[in-house]
Amino acid sequence: MKIIKYYLPATIWILLVLYVCTIPGEKIPSNPLFEKIHIDKIVHFGLFGGTVFFLCLGVYLQKRIISKFTLTIIAISASFYGLAIEYIQKYIAVHRSFDMSDVAADTVGAVAGILAFNLVRKWWLDKKNAPAERRHNTI
Repeated sequence: MKIIKYYLPATIWILLVLYVCTIPGEKIPSNPLFEKIHIDKIVHFGLFGGTVFFLCLGVYLQKRIISKFTLTIIAISASFYGLAIEYIQKYIAVHRSFDMSDVAADTVGAVAGILAFNLVRKWWLDKKNAPAERRHNTI
């Protein structure tokens, strides 16, 4: 049960993504400005970037290391999750449709999630987990 603490944020986020992506179409606010700036794609980018970020964070906090292979598998998995959600929108969700450009935004967001995780790891996590003498000797 100890492992849950590492993956609880990612699990909650993944469920939030599923909820947001399956809201009935008529409940989504409509605004010509939103359509002009493609807010939908920005939302997909952020949702799937967050998915990858929180999954990577869980793995890193649990194991204190994460390989490039694991980062890649997480990003690919998130991209397939985005594709699966598009099929859910097409066949199950009310007044929603399949959009391959949403899958593209999900995939780009997943890659951005890796970049965001690596920045957080470099600037905060690695310094926090470094031995005390190394932390004090850095300039």
